Amino acid sequence: MTVMKTSMRNFFAHKGRMALSAVAVLLSVAFVCGTLVFTDTMNTTFDKLFQATSSDVTVSAKGSSDTGQTTDGTGKPPVMPASVLGKVRGAQGVRSAEGTVFSTSVTVIDAKKDKLSPSSGAPTIVGSWNGNDARTMKITSGTAPKGPDQVMVDEDTADKHHLKLGSDIGMISVVGTHHARVSGIAAFKVTNPGAAIFYLDTKTAQQTLVGRTGVYTNVNVTAAKGVTDEQLKGNVTTALGRGYKVQTAKEVADANQKSVESFLNVMKYAMLGFAGIAFLVGIFLIINTFSMLVAQRTREIGLMRAIGSSRKQVNRSVLVEALLLGVVGSVLGVGAGVGIAVGLMKLMGSMGMHLSTDDLTVAWTTPALGLLLGVLVTVLAAYLPARRAGKISPMAALRDAGAPADAKAGVIRAVIGLLLTGAGAWSLYVAATADKAKAGSGWLGLGVVATLIGFVVIGPLLAGGLVRVLGAIILRIFGPVGRMAERNALRNPRRTGATGAALMIGLALVACLSVVGSSMVASATDQLDKTVGTDFIIQGDQQYSFVNPQMVQKIKATPGLKRVTEYKAVDASLTTPDGQVSKKETINAADPTYVQDLRTKTVAGNLADAYEPDSMSVFEGFAKQHGIKLGSTVQVGFKGGTTAKLTVRAITSDDVVVDKGAMYAAISTAAKYLPADRLPLDSLVFATAKDGQQAAAYKALKQTLKDDPALTVRDQTDYKKALKDQIGQLLNMIYGLLALAIIVAVLGVVNTLALSVVERTREIGLMRAIGLSRRQLRRMIRLESVVIALFGALLGLGLGMGWGATAQKLLSLEGLHVLDIPWPTIITVFVASAFVGLFAALIPAFRAGRMNVLNAIATD
Repeated sequence: MTVMKTSMRNFFAHKGRMALSAVAVLLSVAFVCGTLVFTDTMNTTFDKLFQATSSDVTVSAKGSSDTGQTTDGTGKPPVMPASVLGKVRGAQGVRSAEGTVFSTSVTVIDAKKDKLSPSSGAPTIVGSWNGNDARTMKITSGTAPKGPDQVMVDEDTADKHHLKLGSDIGMISVVGTHHARVSGIAAFKVTNPGAAIFYLDTKTAQQTLVGRTGVYTNVNVTAAKGVTDEQLKGNVTTALGRGYKVQTAKEVADANQKSVESFLNVMKYAMLGFAGIAFLVGIFLIINTFSMLVAQRTREIGLMRAIGSSRKQVNRSVLVEALLLGVVGSVLGVGAGVGIAVGLMKLMGSMGMHLSTDDLTVAWTTPALGLLLGVLVTVLAAYLPARRAGKISPMAALRDAGAPADAKAGVIRAVIGLLLTGAGAWSLYVAATADKAKAGSGWLGLGVVATLIGFVVIGPLLAGGLVRVLGAIILRIFGPVGRMAERNALRNPRRTGATGAALMIGLALVACLSVVGSSMVASATDQLDKTVGTDFIIQGDQQYSFVNPQMVQKIKATPGLKRVTEYKAVDASLTTPDGQVSKKETINAADPTYVQDLRTKTVAGNLADAYEPDSMSVFEGFAKQHGIKLGSTVQVGFKGGTTAKLTVRAITSDDVVVDKGAMYAAISTAAKYLPADRLPLDSLVFATAKDGQQAAAYKALKQTLKDDPALTVRDQTDYKKALKDQIGQLLNMIYGLLALAIIVAVLGVVNTLALSVVERTREIGLMRAIGLSRRQLRRMIRLESVVIALFGALLGLGLGMGWGATAQKLLSLEGLHVLDIPWPTIITVFVASAFVGLFAALIPAFRAGRMNVLNAIATD
């Protein structure tokens, strides 16, 4: 009980000094809990949606995926004959059955030809209005579609794009473009996570999406009273035979949920990873806080030992303070986590994914995990300072405050740090010289961890040298004030090292990712310059990634073009000469002119020969794996078609970026073994302008494609910019998540300076007494903060660039040969670190300047 009372007294006596550490715990716990609440809420939202929209039993074509449908490159959904509906209705236990048609491979535009697709990446669905939809949707204005000139739209899409009754809607599919006017607007009875939904009558949907009537993509079946879904599934399967996919409502919901969960899990674990980094940075803050508090209370602890307190009691007293800090920070963090989750939901809402707070899901495991993590991390971080406090002897009561440095421990620490850093550097070297990326990636991970821990351990040793160098370059120009700031930073290298290490972690990751991202862009750009021989690349967006035949003909008729090359992705199974079967392979079928559009290196044969009848190429790794040589015969089973025996005429190099691992054949070869309606649409079209007519041809192509906004034409400059923008967006998102760790690190600098000011109260009073002005005092503290921040930045950026350079060496095995150090980014981050230091010192410097000189001198 005495230990508890002492701990409580000390905790509340130093509550101001504990506040920033508590904020670090709060932020880290909040990010973990916010991530879990957000992903659980999304799961709940989708779960309710899938359960509400699934019929008792759903019948679909054999070729459709578990999550709905696939177009297998033809642009049309897999369909069933209308006769299936009659057979289903005749099955035992069926109360009602209705045939429906829907597709997600459609681009929808308004009267201005602007796309109406969600910006969140959710699908655009065009389908027939049916009884199942009427059960989950409520028509809020107008009427359901009743003819070819009518379409109904969901309320969220109508609001976002300002659609009203009578608005013109265009639906672009492989069949063509169908125009209709909005006849009605319907709202979901459950939360719609952002999909844009358009309803036509059944006959119009069939014509628009498939090009013919008398077919369905799905049959929705409702069970008679007393018949379970499983029983109904069995009865329907018996009536239809095994040629169709029959699923219960639960199976459909589970399949859809599994697809969503795979995306959510990637997001969840990525965000939890960044929360872990923030926790790691917070550990340094907590260690620093308790180390300084123990040092400031050396005489107090010595007196406690002198009057009978044991080492264990002193140790437990500090750990109980850490426990209180962990509990307070974690409890607040759990509450803040719910707020973060709501904020993320609002952010997703602004991006088009609507999530209702009515579905907010806080599982009991979320606060439990947050509390456990926060308390455990805080207590573990405080263990070393607590152990150090337990070693303080009663004689410390007779000395000035401040625990003496343990020289032996410092030497041991330096040796361990050097060994870890050396081992990490060796691992990075092994990774950089690896022959295979998979083997090298393990060494890279080991090297990153070892060098990071090594730099953390060796931080105090590095602080002594680097702070002097930084001081000579930056601080000396400020005269005596600058020299005092340098000496203050050097006074306790362990503290400076730990504070700098907290900032180092976040900046090391920023530097590493910047180098990797910049190298990827530079390498891809270099490969495009060397290999791409065409002027323009035409492709669809993610929603509709095909170029339909009508548009291909328009492209070919565009004036100023010398050649147009079509390019298709054909699914096939391959039986190789060694007898092995590869069931899921893709053959890139193109026109023979593709060899001019993409200059792909070969290790054997001539790629142009692969476009001869009944010929193909394979890539180097596949050839080695299956013992394929020039002249070998590969048995190719085209999906939806017949089997062919193709002769290998070329083997392409694996040392490429564009079309790496591709197998090529002529479109005419694929067309020979596939029915016309099973031949995939073009996934890309390449166009090359006549000499000197590039600008005119580019403008003409833009004009040609204006009728289909889903298609984009890019020249090489556009393509490089799109690539750079994609990588840039990903990096910006990662930098945003890393900002949490950097914020915690800045709190560490603030806390270190604040506690340092308290520790040096008497010293500050004496300096003021002998003539140091308030302005000089504040400048000294700000300069000390700047040099600590720059020390951490120097370590982090140097370490990160080393990691990034090693990662690039591994990527060079995948064809990314160019190492590009983004010096503008590195320099900007380094300079920004100085401003971070200035910002962190504002409050400590202000408090130091306000100290009463006499009271400060009198401080014991």
